[in-house]
This record gives sequence, C-alpha cells and structure tokens, in this order.
Amino acid sequence: MPKTHNRWKIAAAAVGVHISIGSIYAYSVFNRPLQDALGWDPTDTAWAFSIAILFLGLSASFLGPTVERIGPRRSALLSAALFTLGLVVSGVAVRLGWLPLFYLGYGVIAGTGIGVGYICPVSTLVKWFPDRRGLATGLAIMGFGFGSLIAGSLIQWLISHTGLALTFFILAGLYGAVMVFSARTLAPPPPGWMQDGTAAANGTRVRRDLADLDSMEALRTARFYFLWVMLFINVTCGIAVISVASPMAQETAGLTAAAAAAMVGLMGLFNGIGRLGWASLSDILGRPNTYTAFFVIQIGAFLALPAVTHPVLFQALIFLILTCYGGGFASIPAYIGDLFGTRRLASIHGNILTAWAAAGLAGPLIAARVRETTGSYSGMLTVFVALLAIALVCAILIQFDIRRIRRSSVPAMARG
Repeated sequence: MPKTHNRWKIAAAAVGVHISIGSIYAYSVFNRPLQDALGWDPTDTAWAFSIAILFLGLSASFLGPTVERIGPRRSALLSAALFTLGLVVSGVAVRLGWLPLFYLGYGVIAGTGIGVGYICPVSTLVKWFPDRRGLATGLAIMGFGFGSLIAGSLIQWLISHTGLALTFFILAGLYGAVMVFSARTLAPPPPGWMQDGTAAANGTRVRRDLADLDSMEALRTARFYFLWVMLFINVTCGIAVISVASPMAQETAGLTAAAAAAMVGLMGLFNGIGRLGWASLSDILGRPNTYTAFFVIQIGAFLALPAVTHPVLFQALIFLILTCYGGGFASIPAYIGDLFGTRRLASIHGNILTAWAAAGLAGPLIAARVRETTGSYSGMLTVFVALLAIALVCAILIQFDIRRIRRSSVPAMARG
C-alpha cells in the first residue's frame, strides 16, 4: 500500500458507492410516470421496489463470501456492473412496456448490485477505522440515506426533459461512472494495520474485538441472533412509521396534507443525520449502550405519539424515531466487528442484512393490518411498543453475553 494512501479517501470512495446505490430510495418518483405512461397500476410499480429490497438482502447474504474473496475493488466494480445493467434493462423494459422485464432489471439485477455495493465498502471501512468504526461506517451509510435526496430531484428533472426510458439509461451512465471511479480507490488496509489493540498510525488505543469468527462460526452464537432480531425490529418499526407518517400526522396531530408532505421530506434528512450522528456517538458510548438507547427512546416515543396532538411535538417525536432507524443501520457493521472481528465481516454483515429484507416486507404489512383491525393508529403503535420491548430485552441479553465471554477469556489469557 503506498504511503500516500489515505484512509479518508477510502471513506470518500465508500460514500460515492453508497450515494449511487442509495438512489433506490427515490424510486417513488418513478411511480406516477410509470403508471401514466404504461398503464401499470400502483401495485405493479410497488412490486419492483419490494423485489429490489428483497434481492438486496439476499445478495448481501449469499454473496458476502464472494466479496471477501475478490476484495473491495472488484466487488465495487461488480456492484457497478450489476446496478447499471439493471437500470439499462429497466429502460429497455419501459421502451417495450414489459412489466416482467422491468421486475428483472430493477428488482433482481439492480437489487443484487445494490446488495453487493452495500456491504463491500462498509466491511472495508471497518478494517481501516478500528479506532473510529462508528464514524466511518456512519459516513458511508449516511451516503446511502442521502442518495434519495440527490436522486429525487435529478430523476424528476430527467423524466420531464428526456423522457422515462432515457432517464434510466442516463442514470446508468452517471452512477456507473461514479461507482467505477470510487471503486478504483477502494482497497483493504495493509497487513498489521492497527493490530494488537494499538493504532500504529497515531498511537490511539483500540479495544480488542470480542472474537475472530467466520460466518459459520458466528451463526452458532446466540449474539448473532440477538443482533438479527434487534435489527429486524428496529427496521420494521421504522419502515412502518415511514409508510403511515403522512396520514397519521393528519389524523393525530391535525397537520394539513401539505404540512404532512413537508414532514415526510424532512424525515429523510433526519434519517441521514441519525446514521452519522448515532454511529459516531457509538464510538464513545459503545455499541451495546447505543442499541439499548435506541429501544428505550423509541418505546417512549411510540407510547407518547397517540396522545400528542401538538404538531411540532408530534413531528419532533417522528424525527427522533427516524434518527434511531437510521442509526441502527449505521451502527450494525461496527457492532458486528466488535463482536465477531473483521476477518469475515462482509459475510456476517450480509447474513445480518437478511433482517432488512424481511423487515422491508413485514413493516408496512404489519402497520396496514393492525390499522385495519383496530381502526386506529394507537393500536398499531401499541404493537410496535411490544416489539421494541422484545428488542430491548435482546439488547440487554447481548450485554450479559459479552461480559460472560470477556470474563471467561481473562483466565485463558493469563494462562497463555
């Protein structure tokens, strides 16, 4: 590794990849144009996004070992190839008016590219920043959250000036260029980088990881499943709030439709702020305490929401929930590194992200079903409080597990 290779350049490259693939969160901008131009109904267009999220989680899980084997640069190039190919196929599908081909392009191919692109920069950053894991991964995953803010206006402008099909082709070229340029910078740290608990570069003391496990060994531990449940519940509750935020704000706090729409726009901002803010704070508080705080805060917020009728306070609680939602995504890679080591982090992270795929389907479904059954958002929020209580129990149990393992390792180290 050249001496001039700067780990902050690696972080910038990771942000470039995540901003590109994070454009999937702006997919809703395509909904109305697709329906108007091709006669597809809202369910048809919604399925493309759901398929993409599903394949994001599946590819992150199944291709994690491949990412570890071929390295971050080639993994990012593979992500760029799949993501841009998916956009091109989507454009062709729009030209032909063929919905199954659109599902293949945007859902399967692009979704797989997003999954690979999501885990490869993050696993690399955790290895480069053992002293600031939360900050580094928070930067990258904040880029994923902010990708929609950039893409939304860009997509709208392109559709109005170039047409729907050409928009997909142009996006393929733009994002492909950014991702290829970013991939050229991504590289693993040199051997011995900040090893043995000491940061060789700046003398910063780094806490030793709890263990050094591969993906199969991690699957045999209780703490892996605690993490999975915690992420699943955090994402389920967050996505559910996102899916009903506008009508709930109008019904509960009396916001106008325009004010509720403005609130939804700001939710994306607080999602991104939470990704960087909470992840950076986790370097100070520790990941176990940070995740415990997520669930304590959200239980309080979900309990308070049904009784809050003041518009400003209602929106503040929603924004607070969204910071925890984003912070959960950003803190989980660093938490994995702390518990299982970084040797096979991409594989383990990919397995954990199946919780995201499951929650992406479960969250809106649970919210809609409970709302229909109870006839109020209060009943829906009560269900999520119960789920968050389960997550809080997992967050506490994982701390006991960590302490048990650290205590058992002390005699072994003394004997060695």
